[in-house]
Amino acid sequence: MNRTEFVESVVADQLKGDDQLTDIAVGDTVDVHYLIVEGEKERVQVFQGVLIGMKGRGINRTITVRRIVANEGVERIFPLHSPRIAKVEVVRRGDARRAKLYYLRDRIGKARRLRDRRRGLKWVGEGEG
Repeated sequence: MNRTEFVESVVADQLKGDDQLTDIAVGDTVDVHYLIVEGEKERVQVFQGVLIGMKGRGINRTITVRRIVANEGVERIFPLHSPRIAKVEVVRRGDARRAKLYYLRDRIGKARRLRDRRRGLKWVGEGEG
């Protein structure tokens, strides 16, 4: 057993189940339920935004979620297998042809929206209403 296999076997019990995380993809609008500790109290805060990037593998997998608050873009990077992540829900499926959607940072208004992955919906983006 080499070093990589040994490390993967040690952290295997810390990974969350694949059924929770395999159905998310870049371009989806997701709700990330994040556990916040304030003093002795704990609460769950929901961060809703577009998943613009996934990075890493195994225990190091992170997602970058972007949302707009008061006409200002806010991005957060969440480690997927962190115990502070309660759950990740898909609100809307987006159709993306790229692995990283960093170009959404430069877009404003309706050009920021992505096509829906369901069949039959038209492209809503540049040039169309």
